[in-house]
Amino acid sequence: MSYGTHGPKRITLSCALLLAPTMVLTACGDSSHPLAAKPYDAASQVAVSMGGNSSRAVDPDKPLEVTSKSGNGQITDVLAIDAAGRYVRGELSEDGSSWRSTSPLAAGQTYTVQISTENRSGKPGRRTVNFDTRKPDAKQLLKVKFGPDSGTYGVGQPITAELSKKIKGKAQRRIVERALQVRSTPSVKGAWHWVDGKKLHYRPKEYWPAHATITAKSRLAGVKIRDGLYGGRTKPLKLKTGDRIEAIADASALVMTVKKNGEVVNTMPITTGMAGYRTRNGTKVVLEKSSYVRMRSASVGISDFYDLPVYWATRLTWSGEYVHGAPWSAGSHGVANVSHGCTGASSSNARWFFNSIRPGDLVTHVNTDGSRMPAFGNGFGDWNMTWDKWRKGSALLEGTREGSTPADKARLRPRI
Repeated sequence: MSYGTHGPKRITLSCALLLAPTMVLTACGDSSHPLAAKPYDAASQVAVSMGGNSSRAVDPDKPLEVTSKSGNGQITDVLAIDAAGRYVRGELSEDGSSWRSTSPLAAGQTYTVQISTENRSGKPGRRTVNFDTRKPDAKQLLKVKFGPDSGTYGVGQPITAELSKKIKGKAQRRIVERALQVRSTPSVKGAWHWVDGKKLHYRPKEYWPAHATITAKSRLAGVKIRDGLYGGRTKPLKLKTGDRIEAIADASALVMTVKKNGEVVNTMPITTGMAGYRTRNGTKVVLEKSSYVRMRSASVGISDFYDLPVYWATRLTWSGEYVHGAPWSAGSHGVANVSHGCTGASSSNARWFFNSIRPGDLVTHVNTDGSRMPAFGNGFGDWNMTWDKWRKGSALLEGTREGSTPADKARLRPRI
């Protein structure tokens, strides 16, 4: 084949290996009649050679470099992407003689690199190279566990992410948070909040829509978080929401009102915490349900002795607040607050409530004279934090105004 006086260039693609070899892409040609020449094709004209043991995976901590070794042409573009669909950012020199990655490679991944070239005659060429990066040791992996378990929940259910190692510093937290993606259909605005260095909660600005589908997944696999720590693979999570169920328990009126999708479906007389044991004010997310619970004062540190079989118990806090049947205090329902912090109702009303509610539904106590339900540490009090404060707990949103991030702008941009 004939290329005139200017043949295609020679390119070096290097990525430091365990034995520091390089990948060399070399183009060559011969002479023939011009009409018999095939179109310039870098894939057929470039030979690939990896010095040393080509079966060894490359070190992900080293940059990826593509370099032209000839003055006969230039690099026009380099596209590097891993099997997870993550692109490698890079910079091309002004004269097109070299390209170098500016973002780190992921560990334990297969990369495809497409190199586009152009010789002095303006003939384009392309070469595709594949290589693997070294896998990290198990002790170098950051594992993520999403919660709750897959299933159907109420519209108040937060998504949780438990990390296997503590993450410190805003830069590392941004790497982790950016890779933890939550999507819902219908779409809603939401954000992660760092509870501590090993735990994050995700919630929307408002409650989830009723009958929504929610997915959470991690794109951390292989991503370098800090020296000696890489993201591990994570099982994705899929949830659905049911009807919007909200219960408002008024400790002053001694009535609990239950709404379904905004419509009142039941009201019932109740009793809440008496003096010294006031029920916490604020919104609580239902944690679990048990048709029978043995409640003992010693288990929650109450000095007033009791040991009672309790039926139709809907749990609101890990410290022991429930909505449950309380036939022993039937005369006080709707009249006085006499419990040790739980919300008591008749057995029939408690059973109706038990059968009408699921984990993730919402119970809000008002007018109790008790302390405020904390956002974290005693169940899910996430909804007691304002949205502005919630956003400040995000490593990506802290210090930004709502609507100012690229994601916000894309969400608010009108469709044409």
